[in-house]
Amino acid sequence: MISVIESPSRKDCFSIYRLRVVLLGVKPPLWRRLYVPGNAALDWLHAVLQVALGWTNSHLHQFIVGDAFYSDTHHQLAEFEDDRKDLEERKFTLQQIAPSQKDVFGYEYDFGDCWEHEITVEQILPSDSAPASIARCLGGARACPPEDCGGASGYDDLLEVLKKPKHPEHERMKEWLGRPFDPEEFDAEKVNLWLRKLSWPHVTEGRLRKVLMGRDDYHE
Repeated sequence: MISVIESPSRKDCFSIYRLRVVLLGVKPPLWRRLYVPGNAALDWLHAVLQVALGWTNSHLHQFIVGDAFYSDTHHQLAEFEDDRKDLEERKFTLQQIAPSQKDVFGYEYDFGDCWEHEITVEQILPSDSAPASIARCLGGARACPPEDCGGASGYDDLLEVLKKPKHPEHERMKEWLGRPFDPEEFDAEKVNLWLRKLSWPHVTEGRLRKVLMGRDDYHE
């Protein structure tokens, strides 16, 4: 049984977490290394991951810590009385679910494609002075897979098709993508530009949507 820990004052200084995020099932590895304030609520961490990894927040998500699941419970779909009850992610912080260096927890996005991420606490650093209210990307590798491509196996198939101009599905897949796609593309400076636009300490879905659309240069 997990109990809610009383949140410290937002005015206090907090540790800074260095996280390594790896998208499982994709080779070569797709990863990001991030600095995130330890007092970041999990809904804010979700927004950071969406921006840094390249997702578009088009599907549900959850954090997995041992046997506990944290999500936006407003979107919880309970059909039966004995359904699993998720914990509300807004009520928990990064330092509460992963208090120690080398702690590992999961982040799953899109329950259809089942994109599973492993997040490792590489280091916990003291805050220098003022409380941190932004995340920062220190590095990474490879572009985010396109949404709705069928998970890791579907992504592998897509890359194979794109490599072969004479493949019967090549033109159809290019049309489906709608824009050029380079699986090796990654730009930490661009990630940081958009991470700085996330409001603290919580991000509304509408605001996150605007940030992600700006990142992707998408205009309605």
